[in-house]
Amino acid sequence: MPRFTKLSVCLSGWLASHAFIEVQPKTSKLYTIQLIVAAGFLCFGFSSVAQAELPDGFVYLSDVDPSIIRDIRYYGSHNFVGRRIDGYNAPECVLTREAARALSKVQTAQREQNLSLIVWDCYRPARAVADFLRWSKNPPENGMKAEFFPNTDKSSLFALGYIAARSAHSRGSTVDVGLAPKDSSPAVFDPAVPLVSCTASKKERFQDGALDMGTGYDCLDSSASMDNTKLTKDEQENRMRLRKAMIAGGFKPYDKEWWHFELGNEPFRGKSFDFTIDAKGH
Repeated sequence: MPRFTKLSVCLSGWLASHAFIEVQPKTSKLYTIQLIVAAGFLCFGFSSVAQAELPDGFVYLSDVDPSIIRDIRYYGSHNFVGRRIDGYNAPECVLTREAARALSKVQTAQREQNLSLIVWDCYRPARAVADFLRWSKNPPENGMKAEFFPNTDKSSLFALGYIAARSAHSRGSTVDVGLAPKDSSPAVFDPAVPLVSCTASKKERFQDGALDMGTGYDCLDSSASMDNTKLTKDEQENRMRLRKAMIAGGFKPYDKEWWHFELGNEPFRGKSFDFTIDAKGH
């Protein structure tokens, strides 16, 4: 059932209950009150569920594998734009069912090595991509440059392939992911702390809780590419550990960004979705 349809049905039922009461004048006042209150609670419950419904084929990653660490950067301000991005109404990872199951299999293998996947972005609404495009055309909005693109002009980010005008994330089977110690928690960003370049050493840059991959997440810099020859042995091994694990799980890497992976047998190739990411109903 599409979003808000259940709410519409619910309201129709609520109105019908009033009509029933009006044409039944002998109905007791107590029963009338009980019926109205019950209908009201039913509507409230349905509205919560309706807001959290997903299109067919999509799931919340936490419903498939709650052990995967989630640090959804575009819901908050710790990203290259510096604010919440359009369409991110909740810090949830939404994926196609196929991608979520494949990611869970990768997670199972990593937990056997006392590691965990950490996801930073999953499905991305098309309106979020449009938000990136508007931001790129506004030179003064440059507050996060020192951390996320210290060596790159923001006007070149699309041309260099760091941001796409039509993102694979909008198909629902692409993830931005890293590795972290098992059962760890995502780091908390403090906007009062001065920004440090994502290309700095792990001890200097933002402590994101992940294994050292040579740069921070979403580092829009050539040092994030897989052909970076200046990595330490540990950094290179960590990148290869993540890459091999994701490839074994059916994902394809993107050489410019060590964190970006697309499911090989994705179900919605060629499509683009724009539903918002909302909190799950309870």
